[in-house]
Amino acid sequence: MADRAKAIFDRMAGKCLASEADGRKADPREIAALRRLAAGFALMLATVPVALSFHYGPAVAMPLGFAVVVSLFLVSAVALVTLRRAETGTAAESGSEEAAPSPFDVCPGLMLSLDTAGQVCEAAGRDRDMFLSFLRDPFGRPFVDQVHVSDRIAFIQALDDLRQGADAVVIDLRLDRTVIGLDQAQFMNVRMDMTATRGRDGQLAFVFAQLLDIAGEMSIRTVALEKEDEAAAAHEAKSRFLAAVSHELRTPLNAILGFSDILAGEYFGKLENDRQREYVQLIRQSGAHLLSVVNAMLDMSKIEAGRYELVLEPFMIGDAVTECEQMLSLQAENKGVRLTSRVARGLGEVVADGRAVRQVLINLVGNAIKFTQGGGAVIVDASREGDDLKIVVSDTGIGIAPEKMALIGRPFTQVHADLSRAYEGSGLGLSLVKGLTALHGGTFQMESLPGVGTVVTVRLPADGSGALIDAAEGHNTVEFPPRLKPADWPAAMESERETAYDEAKAKIA
Repeated sequence: MADRAKAIFDRMAGKCLASEADGRKADPREIAALRRLAAGFALMLATVPVALSFHYGPAVAMPLGFAVVVSLFLVSAVALVTLRRAETGTAAESGSEEAAPSPFDVCPGLMLSLDTAGQVCEAAGRDRDMFLSFLRDPFGRPFVDQVHVSDRIAFIQALDDLRQGADAVVIDLRLDRTVIGLDQAQFMNVRMDMTATRGRDGQLAFVFAQLLDIAGEMSIRTVALEKEDEAAAAHEAKSRFLAAVSHELRTPLNAILGFSDILAGEYFGKLENDRQREYVQLIRQSGAHLLSVVNAMLDMSKIEAGRYELVLEPFMIGDAVTECEQMLSLQAENKGVRLTSRVARGLGEVVADGRAVRQVLINLVGNAIKFTQGGGAVIVDASREGDDLKIVVSDTGIGIAPEKMALIGRPFTQVHADLSRAYEGSGLGLSLVKGLTALHGGTFQMESLPGVGTVVTVRLPADGSGALIDAAEGHNTVEFPPRLKPADWPAAMESERETAYDEAKAKIA
């Protein structure tokens, strides 16, 4: 009831003042002053007739007292408005009939002038009427009363920052709506840009604030968060699915490999002819290839899901290179490729995950042999470069075209699409190499020229410090799938990737 009475009085006072000012908008401060004056005379309207009734009869006292109070109110109102206008100098000095409109009226949103206590003094802006339609009697009272209770501390802190010397503060707030439309929420999300105005002594004098409706931005932000949650859930589900499928496939594959080895060894009877032996060998080779793919998928899912465990231990890197050479020498010999290795003298032990380093070597050397034609060569070099272990695998193979380099490291992607049937592989080798290198805190570099060959360089901290530091600092996550940066590659297609970290976490055992 009181709010309705205030609204009616403000409307009537605004019309009267606007009419007196030749149609210009009434000053909100004048309306607030008249409202306070009317509140004081409302009390006199009840007490003065009662006081006069002791000297005159009720028939004379009631109209006489009412007339006296109303007359005094009108005289006081005129005097109040006149004095305020005289003090603020609102009369146009140039003698023009109509004052120029305020530039703040064309600014978007709601423009407010606040005093040092945060009370609203003036309001302007292109959307002034829309904001004032639901703000509760904003003039002459603290603006914090309009703010949602959960955001009031943020507003008070922003105002205090301006008092302490800040020039501007931007905050997001929710304003309460007293009247809610059919398509409106209870709270209005706004961005409040507050700018300090200071006096000659440097103290805060006024605060100019601009309020902008950010409902659209909040809607976009909500949708983005929902999509991010959906993507994270799908990513996690895919990782769990890949790990589960890999585990389920390895069990029957091990059985296939075991029984094919028994048949090939003819432990329970001789095979009748060479064709049967050939078929058993093909079964064994196909099973071994499929098992290697499944193991690669399992390792990839572990890296991606952050569950790949690094077991750091000292071991002889020369022995690891020799084991790799012996394991793949038959494959190279059958293809007519010369496989050699060079280990620097006195290289000694390094601290790393031995299994992971061997897997890096096997994948790099296997790829080099696969894409090197007969008569070519594959060379493995291991040396120290400062505090790093440097492993270089070079070949004289078919090389990689410049436009294909961006595909390097994507799982299940072969850069030689036109030769994908001629060369076996799942496209997981380099993905695992980059992931395992990243978990050790190392770097990966590739240089390649079509028809000339490829050189892959892997650098790992020789003392295992890269993995230990990353694990201690919580930075032990790996971008997966890892990719070379789409930078400006030179003519030799040199592309070095400082391995960044994303979602997979290394556990140091």
